[in-house]
Amino acid sequence: MAPTARARARQAVLSELTDVAGRHLAEVGPVALSVRAVARDLGMPSSGVYRYVASRDELLTLVIVDAYDRLAREVEEAVGRSDDGRAAVLAGVHAVRRWAHDHPHHYALLYGTPVPGYVAPETTIEPASRLYAALIRPLEGIEPIEAVVVAPTLVADVVAVADQLQLDISPESVTVALELWATMFGMLSIELFGHLRSTIGDLDTWFTDGMARAVDRFAFPEPK
Repeated sequence: MAPTARARARQAVLSELTDVAGRHLAEVGPVALSVRAVARDLGMPSSGVYRYVASRDELLTLVIVDAYDRLAREVEEAVGRSDDGRAAVLAGVHAVRRWAHDHPHHYALLYGTPVPGYVAPETTIEPASRLYAALIRPLEGIEPIEAVVVAPTLVADVVAVADQLQLDISPESVTVALELWATMFGMLSIELFGHLRSTIGDLDTWFTDGMARAVDRFAFPEPK
């Protein structure tokens, strides 16, 4: 069933609200994000905005979900351009880095310091999972090169990850994939947050080489 005119109008306002809130995020940061200030830029009374979001935290959630969705789309497109598993994973990794450089404030909101007092609701789980599914999908059927023993206390957790992402991937591969993600976000965060400014001159090569080594823990078949 097609959405009603009222539903389309509501979605249009929510989309504009999210865009304006995203711009404010870049200017003042998440802690100072204000429903009143966003309403002013929209040319609406704050009471009008409160018809769509009940609080600053709900406004922040709109921005977070939108950021996850946008990032996931870019990663899906990058991964989908290659039939070679190794190249696809690396394409996804570099898509994350490009997006982070283009949207540093949104990246910081997703993967930086938590916003004091804000607790992300369950509505953020699905878009976050979409990103991880896009990154890990090329690893279906691929095992680590070296033997990996998953600790008994972790087996249920890594199996749950594969189930949540609806991917056919072994616990051993999930374990190494999680370490790959941690490497990616760790390298990217210390780069973006300036911790290597006086240490590494060629950050492009540093990131590229480091992620290539991380990805090479998997036994990808030779490209055809």
